[in-house]
Amino acid sequence: MFTTRPEIAGTFGVVASTHWLASQVGMAVLERGGNAFDAAVAGAFTLHVAEPHLNGPGGDAPIILHNAKTGTQHVICGQGPSPQGATLGAFADLGLDLIPGTGLLPAVVPGAFDAWALLLRDWGTWELADVLAYAIGYARNGCHVVGRISAMIETMRPMFEREWTSSAAVFLPNGKAPAPGSLLRRPALADTYERVCREAVGANREARIDAARDFWYRGFVAESVDKFFRGNEILDVSGRRHRGLLTADDFAQWSASVEEPLRYDYQGHTVLKCGVWSQGPVMLQQLALLNGIDLGAMDPVGAEFVHTVAEAMKLAYADREAYYGDPKFASVPIETLLSDGYNAERRALIGKTASMDLRPGAVPNYAAVVDHAAAERIALLTGDTSGSGEPTVSRLGASSGDTCHIDVIDRFGNMVSATPSAGWLQSSPCIPELGFPMGSRGQMFWLRPGLPNSLAPGKRPRTTLSPSFALKDGKAWMAFGTPGGEQQDQWSTIMFLRMVHHNMGIQESIDAPSFHSEHWPSSFWPRVARPGKLVLEGRFADAVLADLRARGHLADKGDDWSEGRLSGARLEADGQMFAGANPRGMQGYAVGR
Repeated sequence: MFTTRPEIAGTFGVVASTHWLASQVGMAVLERGGNAFDAAVAGAFTLHVAEPHLNGPGGDAPIILHNAKTGTQHVICGQGPSPQGATLGAFADLGLDLIPGTGLLPAVVPGAFDAWALLLRDWGTWELADVLAYAIGYARNGCHVVGRISAMIETMRPMFEREWTSSAAVFLPNGKAPAPGSLLRRPALADTYERVCREAVGANREARIDAARDFWYRGFVAESVDKFFRGNEILDVSGRRHRGLLTADDFAQWSASVEEPLRYDYQGHTVLKCGVWSQGPVMLQQLALLNGIDLGAMDPVGAEFVHTVAEAMKLAYADREAYYGDPKFASVPIETLLSDGYNAERRALIGKTASMDLRPGAVPNYAAVVDHAAAERIALLTGDTSGSGEPTVSRLGASSGDTCHIDVIDRFGNMVSATPSAGWLQSSPCIPELGFPMGSRGQMFWLRPGLPNSLAPGKRPRTTLSPSFALKDGKAWMAFGTPGGEQQDQWSTIMFLRMVHHNMGIQESIDAPSFHSEHWPSSFWPRVARPGKLVLEGRFADAVLADLRARGHLADKGDDWSEGRLSGARLEADGQMFAGANPRGMQGYAVGR
């Protein structure tokens, strides 16, 4: 099969990410003697500068790691919780039935910094100042502006000029959106990182990293956010101005945690995902549903494959809606959802035609409540009754955001898969003293009481961020993932299935035309669902589209290179490492030697 670029092969180390600068920074760290964990942290902080429309220091970062020395895998939960003041009553008093997708109200404790610092402290070898030096350099001296950053800033320019003036000071140098190909400097962000490094004083490396964490969550950074949120009323997509709920106390009460990943054995592989506070287990549920079906006999770009996988997606995501939430607040029957008996019954629901229903499974002693009327909200909020297209609410600052991803393997066999996101330049106004905005992950909570993902103080929202990891024959094999919100555990699943069943390499599977469903309620404001909608990449044959429509799918084609922003890195038994990255958008790259 033709690929847009070669699959990278090496034996020393490989890095793949959504931006070439982060990939090369990670490789530079490996070349200078750092391990995969050092490289991932340096690359991640570089992504904050290189892709400010996709992630930032005010965002989140779930991480899956493999420690070659112990042969173990772990999840670092970099998903911060809701503020203590974020109650159902507080939002009812504001007259809101959905948490806005922008502004100050959807902000949760930003988990990214602590997650990366924890990874560096416990598994890395470098000083924090050394891994931050790359991001500081790009922020201080300027980072290349790709066209999508320029376009996003231009879209937001009226909002920045009229309402979010602190963001205008950062992202509108000389009063204009930076041109594609120019350099964007972020001196306030550079100052923040340099101040963190100065404050990181301690007797040893670990103590210095902990001092930096304290400065971030119990010092200057937390205090600056608290002051801004208390002192400003900010326009958001509700059409009104609101103060924020996030406080310095919320920062101080939280730290990133280490958890065991969830696992599912599939065709000689074991796939690892983050827990039920993320949507990650829907990938495991899809695999459990498909485990009894001969996908290898299907054309990987044929209608039968697309139909079968899409119907499994609908069933898995229905269970996400009905059952997933922060397990500290909700009992989630994940053992049942991944069990053979449960999935044998659910597999029988995959028929010859497309389902238009949202069908969660029945679990004894659990109530499966889902909201499939969310599609109606798009008509109420935007005047769009067609059920297609993005909401046209840019006048209120609602512009879609996305995500980043990074994978690393080093010469020791250590591996990292991480999906940092949020804190987008379009999500919230910049905190003047810090030079970056907070995230808007809180929009993923429901304001309806009694659901696993209902809002509660100190609760993690059910994030869409979902890094992936796989073992092969019991040994660490592949770190992979993608941006894409709801699509993350669709595109990643499709990539994995094509590799396992059709013997594709990473780059082949990334380049192959992909697809996604919009059947269930979105996790993002305004929580729209489009039952039965299936979007194929434009390179699918017209006959495939016709076949899927005949089966009842509301199928359409997008552009030729529009589906998936995947990257991945794998380690084979002979010691060779392979890596690939997405050509779509012209930013993702894999490097290695």
